Amino acid sequence: MKAENREALWAKRKEAKEAMRRPAHRILVCAGTGCLAGGSAKIYDKFVELAAKEEGVSVEFGAEIAHGGGTEHAQTGVKRSGCHGFCEMGPLVRIEPSNYLYIKVKEEDCEEIFEETIKNDRPVERLLYEMDGVKYMTQENIPFYAKQTRLVLKNCGHIDAENIDEYLAVDGYRALEKVLFEMTPEETVNEILESNLRGRGGGGFQTGYKWKQVARQDVEEKYIVCNGDEGDPGAFMDRSVMEGDPHKMLEGMMIAGYAVGAREGYIYVRAEYPLAISRLQTAIAQAEDMGLLGEHILGTQFSFQIHINRGAGAFVCGEGSALTASIEGERGMPRTKPPRTVEQGLFAKPTVLNNVETYANVPMIINEGAKWYQTIGTEGSPGTKAFALTGSVKNTGLIEVPMGTTLRKIVYDIGGGVKNDVPFKAVQIGGPSGGCLVTRNLEVALDFDSLKKLNAMIGSGGLVVMDENTCMVEVARFFMNFTQNESCGKCVPCREGTRRMLEILEDIVAGKGTMESLEILEELGEAITNTALCGLGKSAALPVLSTLKNFREEYLDHVVEKRCKTGNCQALQRYMIDPLQCKGCSKCARNCPVNAISGKIREPFAIDQSVCVKCGACMEICPFEAIAKES
Repeated sequence: MKAENREALWAKRKEAKEAMRRPAHRILVCAGTGCLAGGSAKIYDKFVELAAKEEGVSVEFGAEIAHGGGTEHAQTGVKRSGCHGFCEMGPLVRIEPSNYLYIKVKEEDCEEIFEETIKNDRPVERLLYEMDGVKYMTQENIPFYAKQTRLVLKNCGHIDAENIDEYLAVDGYRALEKVLFEMTPEETVNEILESNLRGRGGGGFQTGYKWKQVARQDVEEKYIVCNGDEGDPGAFMDRSVMEGDPHKMLEGMMIAGYAVGAREGYIYVRAEYPLAISRLQTAIAQAEDMGLLGEHILGTQFSFQIHINRGAGAFVCGEGSALTASIEGERGMPRTKPPRTVEQGLFAKPTVLNNVETYANVPMIINEGAKWYQTIGTEGSPGTKAFALTGSVKNTGLIEVPMGTTLRKIVYDIGGGVKNDVPFKAVQIGGPSGGCLVTRNLEVALDFDSLKKLNAMIGSGGLVVMDENTCMVEVARFFMNFTQNESCGKCVPCREGTRRMLEILEDIVAGKGTMESLEILEELGEAITNTALCGLGKSAALPVLSTLKNFREEYLDHVVEKRCKTGNCQALQRYMIDPLQCKGCSKCARNCPVNAISGKIREPFAIDQSVCVKCGACMEICPFEAIAKES
């Protein structure tokens, strides 16, 4: 049933709040992509089965209630939530109102959880998170969560991701209602401008200024575009919002439409995000059914439609002009600027283009005010930022912290430190377009301006932690390989320059590099940065330039000493025979595929390093453990 006016929306919100309070217990099973891969769909089905057959209990799942014992009200609500963020510990199950968070849950655990917690209000202690001998009874007390500030991600893991009523119950669409009935479009733009919300997609451009530029264009047709492409390896911030709280993003897009005078919005999502696409389709359909999308929303003159476009996974389509070209059905390639997207974007019309996280910030700014928003984060970068924390860190997952939070707090307080307590080496921030932060940067505030001074960038929010066992030359080669493969090929500096840089890096890790190789890498990196057509090309060389600056000694080891101290570069590994351990049995020589080992029976054998192909067959077959790998 449609909410035809403001009062009808109030009534629906009140009803939704009452429905959320109705169950005596709510079982929130994480149904984000990570936990689904771990089997959470079967866990959800098992809880529905257990609750439905319990005598005298009704189970609420989705928007339906199945009655087991004829009761009128649901006593157990089983919900599919979005990503809880603590991906290292999935599949995750949250039980309300006790707020227990059960980790690494299996289908066979469901009966015990139902018996102990749902029926008897007791925790299943073996499934609680434990650190340093302390068991944490509630999710909010777990250090991973307690040291975050979750605003954009506030609802993820706490509401049914496929039920608009649950979004209404947590004051969803209150910001849209506010701008439609209490604010003019100009006031809405000014509120976002005053908040100094900066785009969370990478560049950090001021969102309100974009909106203002589009609003002042005197044309009838304008567009709102949401960049949900998220192509950085290891990044999943936007995906988690689309999967876990899609209405928040939709609401932000609708407010942008109202503010600038647009009637249509497009969401560009990569096809590799099928769950996000499905959740968005459901959310759009529900909003349309309720009258929050479509013609004359809530009885006003504002009308808005939202469409979904699937991208084919091209990294370059994260760039604005390439993205809009792809929506139009053209090949996704950047174009020269000006004109900029705010003047001629989608279909050559003025376009507001922001990413998922940026739009998800908008409703709370409208609800709480720009001055409130400026109290969070730093003066130049207010608000919070979501990061995908991955790599060699104990607690991997999706986190959200105020802008300006130090790298140390993220890695050690929230992430729990480096895995196996190995010394920290570096963090790759901002994906393949970012740079490295090292030990001396642990106290650096993570915000747009501070990182720019270090020739690094927040990017979309990927944080890959690396320990002392990581080869930084190989890291640079990996990211350059990704960037080169994803280059659209339109401009020569990016197309040819990244290819040549990759060839040089491959030579270095293969033991064929020279001192001249390092000089050429630096020259090429600077040239590409200064001359590439788009932002992606201009930042393509950052990982190489950053590692050259911070870990030059590792490059020198590779090109001068022909060795990789970490042992990651196979071509630079050496297999050595300990003459004191070798018994001269000749087993290694007989099994060497290239005849690199020679010697006399009952005397120590030796390996010819110029012939050895580093296959390791000799070390595996030696019965006396006389062969070892040296770096």
